Amino acid sequence: MTELTLYTKEVIVQLFDPSTTMMVEQLLVDECGSNLPLYKPATPEGLERVRVAVLKLSKGNVDKLHETISLAKRDWRNVLVWAGFANHLNAHNEWAGQLPLV
Repeated sequence: MTELTLYTKEVIVQLFDPSTTMMVEQLLVDECGSNLPLYKPATPEGLERVRVAVLKLSKGNVDKLHETISLAKRDWRNVLVWAGFANHLNAHNEWAGQLPLV
């Protein structure tokens, strides 16, 4: 089980309804962490880009989040490509920086 970074938690708050944020956080900790195949390092900071990609693709929808986590568990690299984060290590920060502040 790998905890979330503060940055990932801030993205969750920006995308999801306040009534679901705790559940989304727990889902990411339980299902999108050290269990990703061949993912190293499975640290909160190391997982941040994949987790933010999953959040971006979910568009704030919990059902879509379940789908994208399932896809990441098959091959997390595809999730990075689909989110547009594959070719630039800071692309997730650039995208999240454009989200409206809550």
